[in-house]
Parts: sequence; structure tokens; C-alpha cells
Amino acid sequence: MRASDRAYLSLLEEIQSGALAPGTVLAEVEQSTRLGVSRTPLREALGRLAADGLVVQQSPRVTVVSDIDAGDIRELFEVRRALEETAARLAAGRADAATFAALADEFDHANLSGAEGLDAYYALIARFDAQLDASVANDYLTAALRTIRTHLVRVRRLARDNPDRLAASVAEHRFIASAIAARDAELAAHATHVHLHNALTSILASLDASTGSATGHGASTSSATDTKTHTEQGAA
Repeated sequence: MRASDRAYLSLLEEIQSGALAPGTVLAEVEQSTRLGVSRTPLREALGRLAADGLVVQQSPRVTVVSDIDAGDIRELFEVRRALEETAARLAAGRADAATFAALADEFDHANLSGAEGLDAYYALIARFDAQLDASVANDYLTAALRTIRTHLVRVRRLARDNPDRLAASVAEHRFIASAIAARDAELAAHATHVHLHNALTSILASLDASTGSATGHGASTSSATDTKTHTEQGAA
């Protein structure tokens, strides 16, 4: 693997996990030393992250991890809704029904107990997404979805500590998979719409509650410290 690829993947994981919080300055000398790469591949990695929208150049010499607030999340879900509802509708007409019936069964038996259970659940969602992409068989659509999912990893962590939302998400994914297996395109799209509506509502409520608890009221704040608190709460 090229040095720039290693640096990109390391930084991507740290940004998505919250280890590198919004507002964190990514100094070239410090990061190249920490990651064990020279400054040229580090610049290439930062350029890719900038193209992903995960970092921003505040000046020619200063790169910071991009912020993510309620407005960003709403915009993300506007695009996500259009793409995922279309993908579900197309998959219902193109997918292998038995594959999605099996996925529906896995969601039906998902165990959310403990960290291992949560990790297994998100791995199941990743397999569902991969199968959806393969079934749609539209490179333009799946490329757009990959971009959305890059940001969604950060947002999804907001729901990780909400047991009620996670349980509802399991049921919603099972319903979507079942609708695709039944080749009911409109039901699959509608189930996806309901899932995304509920996910967005839950994430924004979690964000608002976290901000209110940090500031003593419900008003939002854009500081990097508060945003880190939000993202470390946990996905949808």
C-alpha cells in the first residue's frame, strides 16, 4: 500500500471515529511524524480528505477537521433520502430475493447486547449496504452513496447510545430487506423513507439534548469542544 493511502486511511478512521474531533488542526510536521510518512504523501492524503469534505484548508499552512452541525446533518439526509429511496426501489426489481430474505432474517435475530453486539449490527448494515449496491448495479448511484456514507459514519455515532432508536432501526432495516425480497419497489422505497425520517429525528434530538446539557439550555453551539462531545455519543 502506498504511503499516501496508509495516511489517508488512518486519518479517515480517526476522523470518523471521533479520535480527531472537528476543529482539530492537522499540522503537516506533526502528522507526518505521527503517521510515519513524509510530507508529500501526507499532503496527498489531506487533499483526498478535503475532496471528501472531511477536512478544510483554513490557510495554505493550516488544515483542520471539518465541523458537522445540525444544518450539515439535514443537508446530508436530504441527499441520502433521494439516493437510498431510489436504490431501494431499483434493488426491489433487480436483487436476488433469497439474499435479501436472508438479510431480513439476520436483522430479525440481531443481538444489540454490549459492544460486540453493536459492532456486529453495524457490520450487518455494511453487508446490507454492499448487497444493495451490488443489486442496483449503477456505478453513478453507488459512487454517490459511497460519498454520503463517508460522512454518515460520523453522524451514525450519535445514535449508538440510544437503545430504543437502535432497536427501531433493526426493525426498519428488516422491513426494508423484506420489501426488497418481496420485489415490492414502492414499499421498499417507503420503508426506506420512514427509516431515514426516524433516524434524522433521533440524531437531531440527540444533538440538541447534548448541546442543552453542555450549555444549560437548548441553544446550539458551534465550538469544536461541544461538537466533539456530540460525535462521541455514538449511529443511525
